Amino acid sequence: EGALAQVKNVICVASGKGGVGKSTMTANLAAALQAEGRTAGALDADVYGYSIPRMLGVDQRPEVNGERKIIPPPGPAQIRVMSIGFFLERNAAVVWRGPMLHKAIRQFLEDVEWGELDYLLIDLPPGTGDVSMTLAQLLPQSKFVVVTTPQPAAQKVAQRAAETARRFNLEIAGVIENMSGFTTPGGERFTIFGEGGGQQL
Repeated sequence: EGALAQVKNVICVASGKGGVGKSTMTANLAAALQAEGRTAGALDADVYGYSIPRMLGVDQRPEVNGERKIIPPPGPAQIRVMSIGFFLERNAAVVWRGPMLHKAIRQFLEDVEWGELDYLLIDLPPGTGDVSMTLAQLLPQSKFVVVTTPQPAAQKVAQRAAETARRFNLEIAGVIENMSGFTTPGGERFTIFGEGGGQQL
């Protein structure tokens, strides 16, 4: 509805814990979709650990149009990007309570002129709290992609994130097992962190 009326697919990239490569995954998925000829946007909903602008090479303040909507600046790959990082002093710490977070996410969805997009990818903060619930209320059509690393500990936490999505009747589109292996230029494969955790999940 509203600002997202022209967005065909909303994909939330979630994980229970930090450090599994969720933001990298969001940026890479957006870039891959754009490279395939789809139009993609990336919303950094991780307001404490925002990194999408840097990953997608965007370093400019957004402009505001005549309807007072925020225009997401496009990166070099023409991916439209929105992040709290655009509105803060560089390297400023974010010390917010839940309701403010809720308001920021709401604003990013309602007051940003995303325009026509095939995909909007949303990089969620780690955990299963306020932001997931906000998105569940505002975007009942969104699908979740859960990112995990192979270790059982990461997998257990990712499972909790998936269960939260289910509780709000949000569809889980799939699981991505990140960091499962490294293939050398010679073709030899090293599973540094093990593998198969994503498959189990």
